[in-house]
Amino acid sequence: MSRTRLVARLLVFIALSPIAHAQGTRLWSQSRFDEFEKGRPHGVAIRSDGSLIPGPKIASVLATPSTYVWAVASDSTGNAYLATGSPATVLKVSPDGKSTKLFETKDLTVQAVVVGPDGSVYAATLPSGKVYKLKADGPGVDEKSATVAFDPATTAEKPKYIWAVAFDSSGRLYIATGGPAGIYRVDPRDSAAKPELFFKSDEQHIRCMAFDHSGNLIAGSDGSGLIYRIGKDGKGYIIYNAPKREITAVAIGADSAGKDVIWASAVGERSRVTLPPLPVTGNVAVSATITIVQPGSVQAFSSNGIVPDGSDIYEIAASGAPRKLWSDKETVVYALHPTPQGLLVATGNRGRIYRIHENGEFEDLAHLEASQAVGFADSPQGYLVATANSGKLYSLSHSGDPEANYESDVFDADFFSTWGRAETHASSSNYDLFARSGNVENPERNWSDWVKVTPNSGNVGVPSARFVQWKAVLRDDVALSSVGLNYLPVNVAPSVDEIVVQTGARVNVSQGLQQQQQSINVSFPSSQTNVITFGESGNSPLTGIRDKNSVTARWAAHDDNGDELVYSVYYRGDGDSDWRLLKDNVTDKYYSFDTALLPDGGYRVKVVASDAPSHNPGEALSADRVSDRFVIDTATPIISSLSAKLDGGKIHVTATATDSTSPITHAEYSIDAGPWQYIEPVGRLSDSLEEHYDFSVALKAAGGEHLVTLRVYDRFENVTAAKTVVH
Repeated sequence: MSRTRLVARLLVFIALSPIAHAQGTRLWSQSRFDEFEKGRPHGVAIRSDGSLIPGPKIASVLATPSTYVWAVASDSTGNAYLATGSPATVLKVSPDGKSTKLFETKDLTVQAVVVGPDGSVYAATLPSGKVYKLKADGPGVDEKSATVAFDPATTAEKPKYIWAVAFDSSGRLYIATGGPAGIYRVDPRDSAAKPELFFKSDEQHIRCMAFDHSGNLIAGSDGSGLIYRIGKDGKGYIIYNAPKREITAVAIGADSAGKDVIWASAVGERSRVTLPPLPVTGNVAVSATITIVQPGSVQAFSSNGIVPDGSDIYEIAASGAPRKLWSDKETVVYALHPTPQGLLVATGNRGRIYRIHENGEFEDLAHLEASQAVGFADSPQGYLVATANSGKLYSLSHSGDPEANYESDVFDADFFSTWGRAETHASSSNYDLFARSGNVENPERNWSDWVKVTPNSGNVGVPSARFVQWKAVLRDDVALSSVGLNYLPVNVAPSVDEIVVQTGARVNVSQGLQQQQQSINVSFPSSQTNVITFGESGNSPLTGIRDKNSVTARWAAHDDNGDELVYSVYYRGDGDSDWRLLKDNVTDKYYSFDTALLPDGGYRVKVVASDAPSHNPGEALSADRVSDRFVIDTATPIISSLSAKLDGGKIHVTATATDSTSPITHAEYSIDAGPWQYIEPVGRLSDSLEEHYDFSVALKAAGGEHLVTLRVYDRFENVTAAKTVVH
């Protein structure tokens, strides 16, 4: 049954009858991280210990025309520079959110962007693998008019991919490449300078890099998950071989003693390629089509929406000892950014921003309206966040959000309910709690208004309804660790879903007797058609023993409120108008009884289910179901007019068999105590309460006296026999 139909049925029930409440008051409570994650935070951080605290203000700065923003950089005045894809551009975004196009290319994407010491903007593209130098205040240009700072065609290795760009303290540009993996260095100040291969790796790609405070270059690879420390002389040393195959981001910070700390994120199992390649097709020239395969790339993540075994974040201390700081099997980490308050982490594929602390505890700071958060940059107003799917720019304030609030997910009580006291636990009273209710799942469709609630005191004050939601407004440094709403659902009548009656079967017999007798299964018809039934045993067979003097009724029943049920079993014979009680206070979902209790004839059984054990007297509800007609037949057939005579070496036998309740099913005869032989009635069909027999049997030896025995069965295997002697 659909929710809409169920709500309508409940409302009709409420309007036409007194309300009987279900068993006891219930509590909907939220106090864990995974429970709070289902709601909608607005400037509220969800802590890993299961509490809500005021967080930074999240603001949308710009929604770009592009599907992806792959990287973001910023200058000293707060301008942001976005590397985008589909279409591939470099956008300049001023602090007030206005954008201008600095660069446009026919390449598929601008993969990386950085601001140089001279204020120029450097952008790396795919698939050409070039780095362009752009004037931050200049007019928009394309690849034909922009200055090329790095061209892979001028190198001996001719790498296919550029993943990251960075400047050292001397103003030299470093380019991380793949296919083959390496790091190139070029001095943009010298127009005649050629790029040099600064570092070469046997990995597939150098995916990310950052300079430490000593001027060493920290780089992460894709292939074996290696983290290098590369000195100023270009010599590299592997400081960590991660358990995963791809290092997606590295960041440099400092410990309490001011010594370098390295953070690195990794994805993908090294034993297999878990990230499917992204085939990207684009027109570089009118007559050429190029397909790029980017194994283990951000694009592969974004295009396929796959979480390849989740992500790990490692911390490598100044001593060189690595440790796993954080892990999540449902996210992909794209970028890391150290702050005084903790390590910021940009993730997908749910657009989450996390902040991780030294002890491994963390907060979920933001739920962005994009699939992937992929990059960070600093600005005077806060931290800039780039996203993909869709391509947007957000800001994350340095200070707390003065309007921090959190909306819970919508709770479905399943039934029309009365809402009682709100139970909360918080570190202080610097918060306000609100609630609202409705009878459809979408709160925007004619729910009640938000009502301010006094926590831990009195009724919440929202109308009785099926659905409810709460909202908390947080101030200062309050930590709200749990919120619960008490409610009392309207009682709904139980349901008897199915009933079957099996004659000749008894259940609930002693183990010894059951082992001595032939077993029989009492099954619902639905068990043959894969229809789901309710109850402890579902539609599995109920095993008993064959007993022709017993009848077993079995039923399936349930109560949507979860109430305890008790059953009464009634019977009614053919032609009767009243139901008569056979057994009450039955707690099992079956009942076996002796056929001697009822005369032979046709009957139906009615089972009444009541939720009385779970309710006050007078408030219980019940439901019933009637079985198909069944027949009790314990009397044996009657054989009359049995006659036998000799007729030319044969015995000619005639007889009549009758039964008062069920048809005669078959008959057998025996001559002189010989084997039983099946015999058909006159007309051959044996389907009536009365059957006539007329047959002849050839004798093996003529003469003498012969014994003729006739045995007749009815539909319920009741049997009778008669005999006669012929001379």
